[in-house]
Amino acid sequence: MKKIFLLLLFVCLPVWTSFSQEASQEIIEFSAKKMSGSMKQNQDYTTLSGGATIKTASMEIQADTIELYGTDFRFIKAEGSVRGVQQEEGLEFSCTTMEYDREEKIALFSGNVVLQDKENEVVAKAQRIEYRELSAIAIMQVAVELTKDESLCTCAFALYRKDEKLLEMTGNPQVVQGNDSFRAQEIVFNLDTEEITLEGGVKGKVTETGEKKQ
Repeated sequence: MKKIFLLLLFVCLPVWTSFSQEASQEIIEFSAKKMSGSMKQNQDYTTLSGGATIKTASMEIQADTIELYGTDFRFIKAEGSVRGVQQEEGLEFSCTTMEYDREEKIALFSGNVVLQDKENEVVAKAQRIEYRELSAIAIMQVAVELTKDESLCTCAFALYRKDEKLLEMTGNPQVVQGNDSFRAQEIVFNLDTEEITLEGGVKGKVTETGEKKQ
C-alpha cells in the first residue's frame, strides 16, 4: 500500500523539463482505471490502462493505454483508439498509435490517422503523420488524402506547411476540384489561394461550366 501511495505522489508532482535552456514547470494530469510503474532513477515509467487520459501543457490525449517513460517522463506512447487535441495549434487527431516527445515537441501518429486543422479548415488522412510543433510542419506518408473546401488532394508523400498553408506532394499526386483534375510528378498547392504549381509529366482535365457569356 505504501509503494502505491509513493508512486501516485511521484506522478502527481510537477515535472521539470527544459525549454529554450530555461527551467520551467509542467504539470501532467491523468486518469485511468489502472496504473502501474517504476520510480527507478533515470528509468521512470508509468503505464495507464482502461480509458486512459493524459493532459500536458500542449497535448490532451485519450487512448486504451498510455505509457510515460524516460527522464522526467519525456516520452508519451498511446495505443488503441487514440484521439486528442493540440489546443495551441488548433489540431484534433485520431489514430491507432501515437508517440510524443515533450522536449522536442514532435508527435508521430500511425495507423488510420486523421488530423484536423481547425484553423485552416483542413482534414488530412494518412497511415503515418509526423507533426513538428516548433515549425508547424506535418510530414504525411502512405495513402495521403487532404481535403479543403471542394479540393481533394491525394498522393503517397506530402509536406504540409501549416502556417504558410502550403501542401507539397509527390508520389502520384493529384488535385481534384469538382470536375477538374490535375496530375504531375510534383504538385504544390496553396490551400488559401487555391493556386496550383505542377512540375513533370503534367496532365489535367478541365470541364466547362456551360454558362453563356452575356
